[in-house]
Amino acid sequence: MKKLLLILLLSPLLLFAQSNVTLQVLGSGGPESGDKRASSGYIIWIDGKSKILIDFGGGASLRFEEAGARIQDLEVILLTHLHVDHTADLPALLKSSFFTRASGDLHVYGPDKNVFMPSTKSFVNRLFADGKGAWQYLGDHLDGRATLQLKAHNISKNLKAKVIYRKGDISIKAVSVHHGPIPAIAYRIEIGKKSITFSGDMNGDYHTLEKLAKYTNILVVHNAIPKGSKGVAAKLHMTPYTIGQIAKISGTKMLVLSHRMLRTLGKEKETKSEIRKYYKGNIKFADDKSRYKL
Repeated sequence: MKKLLLILLLSPLLLFAQSNVTLQVLGSGGPESGDKRASSGYIIWIDGKSKILIDFGGGASLRFEEAGARIQDLEVILLTHLHVDHTADLPALLKSSFFTRASGDLHVYGPDKNVFMPSTKSFVNRLFADGKGAWQYLGDHLDGRATLQLKAHNISKNLKAKVIYRKGDISIKAVSVHHGPIPAIAYRIEIGKKSITFSGDMNGDYHTLEKLAKYTNILVVHNAIPKGSKGVAAKLHMTPYTIGQIAKISGTKMLVLSHRMLRTLGKEKETKSEIRKYYKGNIKFADDKSRYKL
């Protein structure tokens, strides 16, 4: 009897430790045409289910389908910022839910507003709210009538990471990052003792990512500009030099380079050489539908 009681007490811990976690890249490109890639999008698979979606730019909806992901399995959508190449396919995703058994609350997190961008709540309302949204016929997903309800949340500017979501063995932390004048968020998703951190678009000026990503299993960064970039590009994005420094300080086990644009495609050797000046760990260049198991 005592042995049975011990097994029952320990079984949640055993399940907790055995979560099968995989990162899949949906879109590895940026906002331009010609790179033959979908724009930014990522799935975190947990025990074979597509649980967490990070960004959903143009083309990501097709990749979502090709990957075998299901909207009814999603629990959270994390938007790093509200640029088109990170959000464009959200209406397609929501509409597709009509043809499934998706139900309950689907939480959408993203940055708060500033003078240049709306808040995430306002963004979702402008897309779907009944009577005023661009796709107002989907407003029932906001007002309680549809079986699947979007619940939007704003993340205020914060240079110290904070927990924004916790359910079971999933915990999500968020911190502001510098993407020029655009409000932007980096996320760390922890599933048990495993973690994946997403930089989103940023240039490193706030020095928040290296702290958020401390000893993370996988750090996903955006390789949107090549070595030596200056001006506006460097105010918005990390150079390989900065990526290498952040990866070294964070001590990440694997570095995944995504958001690959025409100006960086074909320069992988140069980029890797710059990063290797600081970071000696595992470096991967992402493609659409690439998978990385933790």
